[in-house]
Amino acid sequence: MPSDGYSSEHWPTQIRLLKAEKALEITFDNGSNFTLPAELLRVESPSAEIQGHVPDQKQIVPGRRFVGIMELEPVGNYAIRIKFDDLHDTGIFSWQYLHHLGLNKDEIWSDYLKNLEKKGLSRDP
Repeated sequence: MPSDGYSSEHWPTQIRLLKAEKALEITFDNGSNFTLPAELLRVESPSAEIQGHVPDQKQIVPGRRFVGIMELEPVGNYAIRIKFDDLHDTGIFSWQYLHHLGLNKDEIWSDYLKNLEKKGLSRDP
């Protein structure tokens, strides 16, 4: 897998914003198809605000159960910027990162829920 964070071995062939379902559906050229909930995308945003600059700076984001996606904006030919309805819009979601989220969605979600509980936080606003 490329390590620069932007290069990708898999390219999207279709990206659909499912506003009513509060999700993003993405199909890649290798045939993989993922539906990623807006809440997952928001709490795992690749922005420095969430991820920090080193792994131990990662923030746990509570209260995003009902977050939606307002808009998708292309970034070059390697990513999209997702504009969430809580006004967060600084994360650049590379194809590589979206593919990673899709492949590891269950594990990432489970870790998120455990971290919320450990810190006494909730998904609810």
